[in-house]
Amino acid sequence: MILFPAIDLKDGACVRLKLGLMEEATVFNTDPGAQARAFADAGAQWIHVVDLNGAFAGKPVNGAAVESILKAVKVPVQLGGGIRDMATIEMWLEKGVRRVILGTVALRDPALVKDACKRFPGRVAVGIDAKGGKVAVEGWAETSDLTVLDLALKFEDAGVAAIIYTDIDRDGVLAGPNTEATAALARAISTPVIASGGVSSLDDLRALKAVKSSGIAGVISGRAIYDGRIDVAQAIALLAE
Repeated sequence: MILFPAIDLKDGACVRLKLGLMEEATVFNTDPGAQARAFADAGAQWIHVVDLNGAFAGKPVNGAAVESILKAVKVPVQLGGGIRDMATIEMWLEKGVRRVILGTVALRDPALVKDACKRFPGRVAVGIDAKGGKVAVEGWAETSDLTVLDLALKFEDAGVAAIIYTDIDRDGVLAGPNTEATAALARAISTPVIASGGVSSLDDLRALKAVKSSGIAGVISGRAIYDGRIDVAQAIALLAE
């Protein structure tokens, strides 16, 4: 199981939100490149990056910060936030992003996701963010009527590299991940699932690892790392055991 340390970008800085609210942002580092380097030096195999402003704007906003991360590390980077068309997908993949994460557009335009998967095999992930079990979009500002599983099933045969499942109700509050819902989703689909939201301790990682066989391939952690509750090197060692 892979640990994805998270860098969420707001106004060029590394922040963490609480419950997905932009006004509840805590700045942890004003140098995203240095933060990425610290994660890579600790042994991170991947880095998870989100352009938060971009998620709300519907287009890239923190481009300079993302590029500073790409320059700072050799480990693969997956990027989400404001990626809504093929031109933006191509632009980021050409700049060195290993995998783009499509969220809002996965709900609005599933055909684009499928087309991108064909054109860039293994380099497209779908981000499904849930609030009360329903899919949330536009930087979590809107909730749809579609369930997480309904959306995930639309991409079963599309060649999506991973489904990144975030429980917004647990994000940034260190309440523990929604292990049960994540494992249930992973069991219901063939696409690998990456868990996100609420991871607060090594015990949370152990709980997710215990249901790894359901199809959970990785876990994203942000605030718990920045708060010192999770040591990146320790977490990687635990998940690799």
